[in-house]
Amino acid sequence: MYPTALTQLARVNPFSAPLFSLQTADEPQQSVGGSRSRRLAAAAAVDEGDSCEFGSQKYFLLCGFGGILSCGTTHTAVVPLDLVKCRMQVNPDKYKSIGNGFAVTVREDGFRGLAKGWAPTFIGYSMQGLCKFGFYEVFKVFYSDLLGEENTYLWRTSLYLAASASAEFFADIALAPMEAAKVRIQTQPGYANTLRQCAPKMYAEEGLWAFYKGVVPLWMRQIPYTMMKFACFERTVETLYKYVVPKPRSECSKPEQLVVTFVAGYIAGVFCAIVSHPADSVVSVLNKEKGSTAAQVLKKLGPKGVWKGLVARIIMIGTLTALQWFIYDSVKVYFRLPRPPPPEMPESLKKKLGLTE
Repeated sequence: MYPTALTQLARVNPFSAPLFSLQTADEPQQSVGGSRSRRLAAAAAVDEGDSCEFGSQKYFLLCGFGGILSCGTTHTAVVPLDLVKCRMQVNPDKYKSIGNGFAVTVREDGFRGLAKGWAPTFIGYSMQGLCKFGFYEVFKVFYSDLLGEENTYLWRTSLYLAASASAEFFADIALAPMEAAKVRIQTQPGYANTLRQCAPKMYAEEGLWAFYKGVVPLWMRQIPYTMMKFACFERTVETLYKYVVPKPRSECSKPEQLVVTFVAGYIAGVFCAIVSHPADSVVSVLNKEKGSTAAQVLKKLGPKGVWKGLVARIIMIGTLTALQWFIYDSVKVYFRLPRPPPPEMPESLKKKLGLTE
């Protein structure tokens, strides 16, 4: 009775793994203290001598710090490409391609013009990274505890999607003010050259609403993006270790594990760019034009207009996502944070499914 019912549940779950292809576990299912060890995905094996307990306050704080480094530094590094991408979205007649966009920008503003918007980018995406990665770990543990060990395994992709969406909701509230200032600086020549000039001017013209009017389309862009970023990364890590990496994860060195992290991050980044690009186009135009709504901008751009700048965004987001996961995982290595292995079916579930003798 039990095996039949659970097997049917697992088969109809659209987010389940490809049936129950089991691997030999390298680590015991029970910890030394007798409590069940967590099996949520990460890009490397659990090491002895971790600096803190998985799920502790220190763990979450350092994960948030890793998010600051991974998002703040990478987004700032690609400001020139982001600037050209935004200008292609809001003024496609003038900035016809990536190469043309760079050439026109350098001709009009010099090479320093390519760095416009770096300050709000660094501040905004550092705050976003803190919330995105920190809260993802918090919600992943929270939802896992609600589901229980067996359901966490069966519905792990759904868990990744829910945890990342919850985290991004708060991350975008932190990002919105700086994103609005960044777009004004980059897409409205003569409006302001620095954050110190831009922020007071925006507040004087439109009040506090100027900084948050783009938060809804930002949610439309970033929540699907982050859900894809985390869920695709977690499942790609599983797949790479299972089918591509020629030796067990436990035998891989930390540099080799970080290579797997980078590759999985890039694959996730390509999908992220595609699913979030239409909303990204709306955000760019909305923050440029006063008094517009997301619906008005979407109607103005049309089906083709929302895909302008997609190639630049794929290049940017693919590289960004790969580097972000690499930096984030490197921070975990440096601070000796727990890094659980990809999930394995709990022994209790194997017994219910009749998969053990």
